[in-house]
Amino acid sequence: MNNQDQGKASEEVTGLVCQEDDLDDGQMKVVSVADQKVLLVRSGGQYSAIGTECSHYNAPLVKGALVGNRVRCPFHGACFNIKTGDIEEYPGLDSLPCYKVNVQDGKVYVSIKKKALKQGRRVKEMCSVLPNITHTILLIGGGPAALVCAETLRQNGYQGRIVMVTKDSQLPFDKPKLSKAMNVDISNIVLRSGDFLQQYGIEVRTEQEAVAVNTREKAVTMKDGGLLHYDQLLIATGCRARPLTCPGSDLKGVKSLERYEDASDIHASCLGRKAVVVGASFIGMEVASYLANKASSVAIVGTTEYPFERSLGAQIGHMTMQMLEEQNVKFYMNDGVTEIRGENGSVKSVTLKSGTILDADIVIIGIGVIPNSDFLAGSEVDLDPRKAVVVDKFMRTNVADVFSAGDITSFPLTLRDNQRVNVGHWQMSQAHGRVAALNMLNIPTKIESVPFFWTVLLGKSIRYAGYGEGYTEIVFKGKLEERKFLAFYIKDDTVVAVASLMFDPAVAHLAELMAAGQRITKAHTQVEDLSWLKM
Repeated sequence: MNNQDQGKASEEVTGLVCQEDDLDDGQMKVVSVADQKVLLVRSGGQYSAIGTECSHYNAPLVKGALVGNRVRCPFHGACFNIKTGDIEEYPGLDSLPCYKVNVQDGKVYVSIKKKALKQGRRVKEMCSVLPNITHTILLIGGGPAALVCAETLRQNGYQGRIVMVTKDSQLPFDKPKLSKAMNVDISNIVLRSGDFLQQYGIEVRTEQEAVAVNTREKAVTMKDGGLLHYDQLLIATGCRARPLTCPGSDLKGVKSLERYEDASDIHASCLGRKAVVVGASFIGMEVASYLANKASSVAIVGTTEYPFERSLGAQIGHMTMQMLEEQNVKFYMNDGVTEIRGENGSVKSVTLKSGTILDADIVIIGIGVIPNSDFLAGSEVDLDPRKAVVVDKFMRTNVADVFSAGDITSFPLTLRDNQRVNVGHWQMSQAHGRVAALNMLNIPTKIESVPFFWTVLLGKSIRYAGYGEGYTEIVFKGKLEERKFLAFYIKDDTVVAVASLMFDPAVAHLAELMAAGQRITKAHTQVEDLSWLKM
């Protein structure tokens, strides 16, 4: 061994982790090297080793789905390349450490650089801004699409100015947490610190609202009268809560959940008081679940027979309803609000279409969203009838140098033969942001992601992948009454979406099959043996 090799060896620790034939192809195992846990993977006859925990919420990847050269997190669907550790599908921002594997004489060794010990995640290398470059990419919106766009630009060598403007008072934060843990401290959910953003030259201007876009002049007018010029523009303003329009909807105590401050306010306002939640889909059900043991009473008003009826179907909706009823949440379904009555300007009761009157101190509205696209009026940017921004597979609008990403977009979904969809998922927004950034840099990349989301009720997670709109049938595995199931949503004999509870990593595995372009038929779902799912 020469001096250089000796130097390298002293900088790393190496451990014998297994015999070569211990793992079959397609198997994963957690091993240890100098107290560092490592995910050892055998795929295509080759061994590789990466970090063990998903960079999103630290889920154990060994329980995930391994398909080809990537492993998908069992909980929320993020994907990592087993050869490089790079994140390839979201949610999450960081990649995983990747370790050196050496197979000698039938033995498998893993080496870790000493300075990388105790590092569970890795920030992809990013360049910084060059002060003399005037080229500017303007990102309107401060959510996941804009943040991933900014980071992807820096990861791919863009050294011009990146300016992010957001109406929010906070730096980009983990918004799905708000309806699940409403009293969370902002410092625990900010996605990147101010120092991090500054280090990589990502200028974030909070409490700034765009009011007009002049695509010919490449200029955006701000609410404070300021003008921002751009060379390329990303529209990622998301959606706002649809307001309730009935007498009394402006009373003190009527709230919707949009900002971090709203979550803290709803949490504090509801402690020991009577809460009425209007809307029985994801936000409404999560808020009711959170408040069940904090408010003195919780009632949900929904327009369908069961919660989640349009998205997850009546059977799962019925099951979730029972879960919350066991926690004394009262349901008023097939109903609606006609009036909110108050006393001294504050909420006192809610009158329903059925004539029922519910006592209330706080009313939380969760009846859908409206795209934040009003500022695009007169901009030449195409909107669909719902006022979502129309983009192609490259996240390009109809106007040169104007891109759009996230909840505000209507985009072609590969999974459904490029049907235009508007999908409000955290994961999809991040995927959009990455694709937009690459195409801004003339690295042609299409949006091919499979939608993946989750909802949490009373500590239990329902996971969902695909796009189920227009499904005609659901095939269930497991038992709904035992609250352990896998549901296949079928349209034209093809599985278009899946949902599960306590059935991991089935949804992650199915999402990988969908991403690989495999057609899953109704016949697949009807066999007793589910070994094809690698459960």
